Amino acid sequence: MKIDTLITARWVIPIEPAHTIHDNYAVAIHDGRILEVLPQNQINKYQPQSQIDLPQHVVLPGLINAHTHAAMNPLRGSADDLPLMTWLQEHIWPAEQKLVSANYVYDGSLHACAEMIRGGITCFNDMYFFAEQTARAAEQAGMRAVIGLIVIDFPSAYAQNAKEYLHKGLQLHDQLRSNHLITTAFAPHAPYTVSDAPLREIVTLAEELDIPVHMHVHETADEVQQSLQQHGMRPLARLQQLGLISPRLLAVHMTQLDSSEISQLAQAGAHVMHCPESNLKLASGFCPLQTLLNSNVNVCLGTDGAASNNDLDMFGEMRTAALLAKGVAQDARAADAESVLRMATINAARALGLEDRIGSLKPGKAADMIAVNLHSIETLPVFNPISQLVYAAGRHQVTDVWVAGRHIMKERTLTTLDTNEILTKVRDWQTKLVNA
Repeated sequence: MKIDTLITARWVIPIEPAHTIHDNYAVAIHDGRILEVLPQNQINKYQPQSQIDLPQHVVLPGLINAHTHAAMNPLRGSADDLPLMTWLQEHIWPAEQKLVSANYVYDGSLHACAEMIRGGITCFNDMYFFAEQTARAAEQAGMRAVIGLIVIDFPSAYAQNAKEYLHKGLQLHDQLRSNHLITTAFAPHAPYTVSDAPLREIVTLAEELDIPVHMHVHETADEVQQSLQQHGMRPLARLQQLGLISPRLLAVHMTQLDSSEISQLAQAGAHVMHCPESNLKLASGFCPLQTLLNSNVNVCLGTDGAASNNDLDMFGEMRTAALLAKGVAQDARAADAESVLRMATINAARALGLEDRIGSLKPGKAADMIAVNLHSIETLPVFNPISQLVYAAGRHQVTDVWVAGRHIMKERTLTTLDTNEILTKVRDWQTKLVNA
């Protein structure tokens, strides 16, 4: 049988079924989809147009970055070592007022896409202004993306009020409806920046359009205290009252949770986007990861933006999530390596409504895959490649990336983006920020 591509590897980790590591396996790809995952001694039935042999690599689904602000890459390192509200109100928001434009968002997002591809990320879930420019950058990069239709009560260079944000978001949703790589989610910024009326409208529209709602929730103790003072209830209680706690909710951060709230999330089927490194850097608190997992809450992993992390490195995020969860739970068995890898793949796909397309290497799914070279000083010997990916490997060991069967990074070289052009533009934005 003639096919497009055949990839052989030392290990293939399909994610589904669980607890599966294939030795000396291959992945057959045709028309952008996975045709079969099979032993190498059976590959003779295929006649590939291209065969790629990776005898020192593990092949697995592309990582999914479940929470990003891609356009903020030019702000990396501009306001470090500050608490969240100081960081936001005195540094990030003023910088954004000076810089944010369609060109800024496109250039910053393109930079972020390049960084993410180099780190094995094939899909990201974003929230930012001028969302159409982030979509444009993702399309240029050949990445899969869920583009946030941002809503906030305050004026910006993008829109003047919640009504205008919603109007522009709906227009963008319509423009992207036929895009096979890019989908949308409503992205109300946070409970403290979006009032009741637009949140109620978002609930209705999300049901009508059948898309998720992506929102920062319970990020800090101050946020919870502020909500108690202003609304007489915690943020999650307010969101419940407004009808937002549902399987559509992608609740980001969630460092301030009590047991009743965790039960509420589990019963509602809501999803948690855990960003451990950003939360640690901003001293926002600890998401109770193992308690959420024990309660069958679907938890995913995100990096947040480069302004608060300071990288878009899902390998680092997996390792930090696993280690932090063990310390918080005081249990070395908490957040085991396979659970964390699932958070970065199939769990995120499920939350984003993309489980039928990505997140595992199953026949019929899109060929969104990465190859990681484990034959190195840093990762040998390999007793268990899943543990090695989470606890020892680094993003620099990702050699190849495919999205829908397209080879968008080949032997560490980006095939869809001009690295030098991206670097030049990033330096230009740095100069503008310094001189602003």
